[in-house]
Amino acid sequence: MGTTEPIRDLDELERLKNYYLKEHPNMRNYALIHTGLNTALRISDILALRWKDVYNFERKQVQKYIIINEKKTGKRTCIAINQNLRHTIIIYMEEIEDPKPMDYLFEGRTPGTALCRSQAFRIIKRACADLSISHQVSCHSLRKTFGYQAYNAGVNPTMLMMIFNHSSFAVTKRYLGIDQDDKDQVFLSLNL
Repeated sequence: MGTTEPIRDLDELERLKNYYLKEHPNMRNYALIHTGLNTALRISDILALRWKDVYNFERKQVQKYIIINEKKTGKRTCIAINQNLRHTIIIYMEEIEDPKPMDYLFEGRTPGTALCRSQAFRIIKRACADLSISHQVSCHSLRKTFGYQAYNAGVNPTMLMMIFNHSSFAVTKRYLGIDQDDKDQVFLSLNL
């Protein structure tokens, strides 16, 4: 089994983001992918989200932050909900019949249960297979894609280490999935 890869190509990323909106409409799956890409949360934390974590039912508006205790680390994290994710939550909510605050954001087939990790994996794998994204992808690819794209946008790697709650910078460097093509680009773009 190979290492899970981030999605590096922006065209592939755009196609993946829209697969469950345009090609194979399913708002839950669309929102799942957008949540993974925009929060950098592990899939276990995404699947544990409830509607109250993303939507304020009293004010009838999307929350400003997702605030959770991460399952793996036990650390409390606060994630700002950006415009893309806010829009996704709104259109997803329009598809749900009267969600309640304690309902899982990503419900499984059985009412009152969360989507399982293996089904989330199949959702991502199906989209990638249909889109001919051939490298090794999994649920973790969404988290790694966030990091890779943020790094390429100029985000300081130390900040990414903090976002990922990694214990060392070495872990974050591996996580970013920087490959030889990325290294080559640095040398080719700097003509000193």
